[in-house]
Amino acid sequence: MLTMSLRIPTILLVLIVFTFAGAARSFAQSQSDENTPRTGAINGRVLNDTGQPVPNALVFATGQGAATQRTAMADEAGNFVISGLDASLYFIGASAPAHATMVREPGEIPSPYRIGDSVTLNLVRGGVITGTVTTATGEPLVQAVVRATLIRDANGKISTTMRFPLERTTDDRGVYRIYGLTAGTYVVSAGGRIASFSAGPYDADAPTYAPSSTRDTAAEVDVKAGQETSGIDIRYRSEPGRSISGTVTGQPAPNALTSVTLSQVVNGVSQLVSFSYQSPNGKGFVFYGLPDGEYDVTAQAFAAQSGIQATEPLHVSIKGRDVTGLNLVLTASPSLAGRVVLIASTAVECQNKRKPLFAETLVLARRSDKSAQKNVLTFPNLSTNQTSPDKNGDFAFRSLAPGQYALGTRFFARYWYLRSIERESPAPTTTGRPAVVGSGNDLARSGFQAKFGDRITKVTMTLAEGAASLRGALKSEPNSAPPTLSVHLVPAEKENAEDLLRFFVSPVQADGTFSLTNIPPGNYWVLPRTGESMTDEKLRSPDEAEARLKIRREAEGAKVQLELKPCQNLVDYSLVFKNSTSKNP
Repeated sequence: MLTMSLRIPTILLVLIVFTFAGAARSFAQSQSDENTPRTGAINGRVLNDTGQPVPNALVFATGQGAATQRTAMADEAGNFVISGLDASLYFIGASAPAHATMVREPGEIPSPYRIGDSVTLNLVRGGVITGTVTTATGEPLVQAVVRATLIRDANGKISTTMRFPLERTTDDRGVYRIYGLTAGTYVVSAGGRIASFSAGPYDADAPTYAPSSTRDTAAEVDVKAGQETSGIDIRYRSEPGRSISGTVTGQPAPNALTSVTLSQVVNGVSQLVSFSYQSPNGKGFVFYGLPDGEYDVTAQAFAAQSGIQATEPLHVSIKGRDVTGLNLVLTASPSLAGRVVLIASTAVECQNKRKPLFAETLVLARRSDKSAQKNVLTFPNLSTNQTSPDKNGDFAFRSLAPGQYALGTRFFARYWYLRSIERESPAPTTTGRPAVVGSGNDLARSGFQAKFGDRITKVTMTLAEGAASLRGALKSEPNSAPPTLSVHLVPAEKENAEDLLRFFVSPVQADGTFSLTNIPPGNYWVLPRTGESMTDEKLRSPDEAEARLKIRREAEGAKVQLELKPCQNLVDYSLVFKNSTSKNP
């Protein structure tokens, strides 16, 4: 859950919420299954980090599609039921005063749920920062807005998603107390403004960071879940701020409200500073209360039918004077359209198996880590975009951020697997040369590059019947068990050596068990190893080519081979871990 000010504009909230044998026969995409319920409920419980219920927590189910969200309130025992849900995929979250969500890895996608599922949601008691704000003479600064801005998460990683500071106002003693903070490292400031329409007594001042500093020398405050960090006092500098102003041009959709985002670049990293609006017939935008420094300015116009238009970041330097006359030109954001195709098997073992439902299928477009960091505030949405196909299997991403992407999918049908992701060769451009998508039209291998104005079409994602599954246990030799283990499957056939969709990974649980599903039939190397935990989507990313090569070499050296047949469920598979076969990527 993003930590944010209560004064966030609606357009940015929208962006945040939505800112991987024998002859076959192909059958029609429009699906019907009389045994599949059309409506239902998702129930569960909200617990804190000690396993105790969180009473009266607000629980929300966010589905694919426009404005698909329902909420419910947990009872005194933390139990909740969200009813009246259509058959679809939902992301379930919860919030409660003074609580925060568990920290996830950057870019990690929460698990989607279906009607009939039972969910356990975990919240942690948020951290607290408190202190006083005083003038240069030691008098309390009353009604000053104090903000805590997260700069690194609890794992020390810089966030690649836009986060709004959490803010509170000082009382008549100059005391502030900011609670409900996610664990991590923060900087704390007083004065300045986030929203251009705010009206506080110190909005036009440049912000003062604890203890009495500019941003580049600000103290960093470590916050832990459920703990209070006190004495973070600020001696207010009362320095006048500068302004940045300009206009947004282009052709936004009729009546589209244009938002303008300002981020300050500190040590090469963008940090949200403020946002503003330009109304449909407005004459421009302005930001106040800014200190000297380096900034990036971007603009977006959002319309439900046409998606997002945006601008490349415009770099601006403030050095002792206001910056005026900026012109930001809106351009259509990158888009991608394609279709999910289902290919059934005629193998006897695969007959009468449940097929995937498009309403319960998720198509993922995951930006590479490098692209996400570079464009973190160009599009203030998640690093991974997701959508679901319609009843005919068609899907579309209408508003992608610029960058390098990998496509993937998640679906609920254990005897099916993702066979390929391909794009039909583009038609020649007006210059006579074909448009370039990546290193080829095998998007599973090369991914695709998205730039402003790009319209990528005719992408086919093929799901095939015949998937196998593997469950087993990892046994360690005496004194050899490391703290983190995973089991990898690597294609053993030479013709499939570079097929990224045949690379799989499963974490080993505390009891030594592991599970892998939706595996294409074939021959695999099986490798237990230590190292950073990964998901299938991350392992298949173009960013992880070096890691995959190391894993392949280790697997070939370990020489543990396994053949999986169509629709085979292999259980009680036993694997032995030896330290000599494991190396970190």
